[in-house]
Amino acid sequence: MALGERDKITGQMTTGHEWNGIKELNTPVPRIVYFFLIAMGGFAILWTVLMPSWPGINGYFRGLLGADQHAAVIQSVEQAQVERASWTSRIDSEDFAAIQADEELMTIVRQTGAALFGDNCAACHGTNAQGGPGFPNLAAAPIMWGDDPEIVAETIRVGINGTSPETRFAQMLAFGRDQMLERADIDAVVAYVETLSQPDLVATADPAMLATGAELFAANCAACHGENAQGMIETGSPNLTDEHWIYGGDHSSIRSSVYNGRIGTMPSWEGRLTPTDIKLLTLYVLDLRASQ
Repeated sequence: MALGERDKITGQMTTGHEWNGIKELNTPVPRIVYFFLIAMGGFAILWTVLMPSWPGINGYFRGLLGADQHAAVIQSVEQAQVERASWTSRIDSEDFAAIQADEELMTIVRQTGAALFGDNCAACHGTNAQGGPGFPNLAAAPIMWGDDPEIVAETIRVGINGTSPETRFAQMLAFGRDQMLERADIDAVVAYVETLSQPDLVATADPAMLATGAELFAANCAACHGENAQGMIETGSPNLTDEHWIYGGDHSSIRSSVYNGRIGTMPSWEGRLTPTDIKLLTLYVLDLRASQ
């Protein structure tokens, strides 16, 4: 087919190429395409000249505008620190009660504390602070060393069974593994402890076993959990009579706790978080509890 043949339908010239009877029209590139190519090329050259671009041996071309994102970030951080100082100074200087009574400060606590909790605590205690297997519910369960703000802040600071020389210690003995109690005694204690939080089980339990379990509890467990089994803040031992269980309140979980013992760990946040951050976390956790 000769070049220059005119298509009968469109009236346009063809290129001379044909595939399976389909002829290629010699359609010119739209002028708008050339316009955008030229415009974008000009923009690219202009941007290269104005903004940081080409690398060099000892640096890079910084651009005629002198834009510097590193300096911009530093300036932004400094500005944020100045704005933050307007309320962190109050958090640092005022006591817990005064802050909790100030709704403006508590709004900041809820916003900032949520971010701190999510970054540092949620991995163990959950985003809703309701804990999980092996980690206590901070939103509703009794706090083992007490919910006084100063005590909560101290626990966050030094941790539990951690590396701080001032860390809090809490450990439950392995009564079965270490052969402190016989298997039958462990069964009795477990049966008794189950009824403490589930009184309905008393009706179907063996009275003699419960009596034995109560005696064994008084002799081996009451020193930490209290004679009423409601825990002791002095030792950080949990309440065994409510619905909140760190490792589970079913028969199997309780038996595993009695037989193998338990020892949890909470890191010391001193050195990782500032005193201001620790105070914010304390206020945030206590505010969560108050809203339940």
